[in-house]
Amino acid sequence: MYKLIAIDMDGTLLTTDKKISERNKEAIKKAEEKGVKVVLTSGRPIEGLIRYLKELELLKETDYVISFNGSMAQNVKTKEIIFKSILKGYDLKYITNIADNLGINILAFSPTRGLITPKINKYTDHEAEMDEITYNVVDFNTIDDEEDIIKLMMIDPEPILEEALRKMPKEIYKRYSMCRSTPFYLEIMHKNVSKGEGIKKLSQMLGINRDEIITFGDAANDLSMIKYAGLGIAMGNAFTEVKEVADFITKTNDEDGVAYAIEKFILEK
Repeated sequence: MYKLIAIDMDGTLLTTDKKISERNKEAIKKAEEKGVKVVLTSGRPIEGLIRYLKELELLKETDYVISFNGSMAQNVKTKEIIFKSILKGYDLKYITNIADNLGINILAFSPTRGLITPKINKYTDHEAEMDEITYNVVDFNTIDDEEDIIKLMMIDPEPILEEALRKMPKEIYKRYSMCRSTPFYLEIMHKNVSKGEGIKKLSQMLGINRDEIITFGDAANDLSMIKYAGLGIAMGNAFTEVKEVADFITKTNDEDGVAYAIEKFILEK
C-alpha cells in the first residue's frame, strides 16, 4: 500500500495556465481520505506554493512541503524547518564570477533577503510573478561570505544556457548539485540537494518505506525522486530522460495526469 505521494508542481500538477484541475483536487482529497500523505515537492519557495496548498487543503500540522528542489522541508502550518541543506555567500560569489565570465544572468534566494539579483531581466520578473514575491537588486559582492543562500539560478534563453553549459568549468559539477528545471533555468544548490534526497529524508522521518512512495514529475530536476520512489511516474509531457527512468507514464499535465495515476494506483485498489 502506498503511504506518500510526492508531486512536482510546474508541468506536473499545474496545467499550462498554472491551475490545479478539479479532477486533480478531487483525486488528491480522496487519496488523503484513504490515509495517504500528499507532499508538494517543488523548485519554488514555499511562498510560491501557499495558494496551492490552500486550494488542496494541505494546511494541517501533519502536512509538509519540500521546496527549492529539496534544499528545505517545512511543516506547512507551523513553518518549522524539518531539514535544510543550503549554500553560503562565498558560493554565491564563486558562481557569480563564473556566470559573469560566461555572460549569463543570475539570481538567488536568501532566507532573509528573499529573491535577489544583481541585474533585472525578464526571467527575474518571471520568477517573482510565478512565486508571487518581490525581488531586491543587490550587489552580490557586498554579501558576507558566511551569509546563508538557499539556491542560485543561471537564467537566460535556452541557446545561451546551452552554450554556457559547454563552457562551464568542470569543478562546478564537483562542488554543487545542478539541474535544469526549465529550458531557461539552470539551478545550482548544495552538493547534497535533490528532490530525491528530500523525499528520502522526509519519508524516513515519517517512518515511510521507499516502496510505499509514489512520485510525479516532468523535468530534469524531478529525475532523482522518480528514481527513488517505489513507483516513479512521469507525466505525458515529461522530458524524454524522465520518461526513460519512470515506472509508469501517465497523461499530460493538461489531461489530469496526476489524477489519472492516483485513481489507477490508489483509489481503484
